[in-house]
Amino acid sequence: MTTAPITELSRAVGTPASTHAASAGRRIRAGTLTVHAVGAIALLEDRGRAGLAHLGLGHSGAADRASHDLANRLVGNNVDGACIEATLGMLEVRVDKPILIAVTGAAVEVRCDARLQAVNTSFWVPPNSTVRLGRPAAGLRSYLAVRGGLRGVDVLGSVSWDSMAKLGTPPLKSGDVLQVADAAAEPPATDLAPVAMIGNDRLELPLILGPREDWFEDTAIARLAQHDFTVTSETDRVGARLQGPELPRRRFGELPSEGVVLGALQVPTSGRPTLFLVDHPVTGGYPVIGCVPQPWVDKASQAAPGQLLRFHPRRLD
Repeated sequence: MTTAPITELSRAVGTPASTHAASAGRRIRAGTLTVHAVGAIALLEDRGRAGLAHLGLGHSGAADRASHDLANRLVGNNVDGACIEATLGMLEVRVDKPILIAVTGAAVEVRCDARLQAVNTSFWVPPNSTVRLGRPAAGLRSYLAVRGGLRGVDVLGSVSWDSMAKLGTPPLKSGDVLQVADAAAEPPATDLAPVAMIGNDRLELPLILGPREDWFEDTAIARLAQHDFTVTSETDRVGARLQGPELPRRRFGELPSEGVVLGALQVPTSGRPTLFLVDHPVTGGYPVIGCVPQPWVDKASQAAPGQLLRFHPRRLD
């Protein structure tokens, strides 16, 4: 079976990743973004696929949902519009028609041709212009949104690439052409978001203990609270493997596979935990000592290898 290129698929089966596209108060002709370069990886991501765990599919979507949503708001899209998620920057795209663009997430140098632009702002890009992202000094993932959203390969209501299930719009490559949706929209409420920049400081993460904290010694809980854990190079959209003190068990049997959620801190037999991120599996066989709430998972998804994490475990009353 042959696979059509993204350009053809987006025209044939893709649906608008956002229902909003237009300049302020008027309709515009749909344009295109041509990918000229990608960094480590560039993906088309929206808010993912909810409610499909019974089919063995995780939610997926943007790894840093807050940054994704902010990019959409800055260009006047619905928050479920698809953005380009660029890991470690170095993305280069060319537009064929004037379009409003915003870049959020990991701070990078943004250039529209020779002109320098700021992150967390929206700016107009003239036709036949090139937008380039540099490499972030802190953080992992930057989000590029265009007004109107982008079309991609819609699978079960989302164009997001799920790196675990291998479905959705495949990772972008040089030469891919993405269609911009053509639909009416209200002007964005603001062109600037005064949000804190992502840094390299130690990341403080709340941890709700359970459901299997009873599998661990009390010293494991104490070590979570009293020691730093380092993000290793073994980190991706599925999860971040951490290096730190061993979390000793009090039970050593096999745990039958059970459901796993976003933000679960799973501890294999080595005692070195893995924090599950947006493309996590829906089941797992190692005990989960606790879960990080979703807003802090956004922050954890920006933690680059070498960054320190400190957990603050607590039990729900």
